[in-house]
Amino acid sequence: MTLYVAICLDAPGRLERRLAARPDHLAYIQAQPPGFIRIAGPFLNDAGEPIGSMFVFDAESVAAVELYLANDPYTAVDLFHSVEIRPWRIVVPWT
Repeated sequence: MTLYVAICLDAPGRLERRLAARPDHLAYIQAQPPGFIRIAGPFLNDAGEPIGSMFVFDAESVAAVELYLANDPYTAVDLFHSVEIRPWRIVVPWT
């Protein structure tokens, strides 16, 4: 397995879409196999509003991450302006 980071930035003006889709998005996350999503959370603007998402996946391939994101409820509401997926490695575990 390899770690992948997905950086997903919201399109401007789509906060209401994000908030409306959030319950389904969280349910989708919770339905994933244990350990598949190592950590995730939103990027915030200066007002504390979510403007994107970051995920760290423990996946067999980038294709598995792409499949996850393709089926995410946030994708279904066309929330993201950009999505970048990169392999990643932990160097300093703080916990």
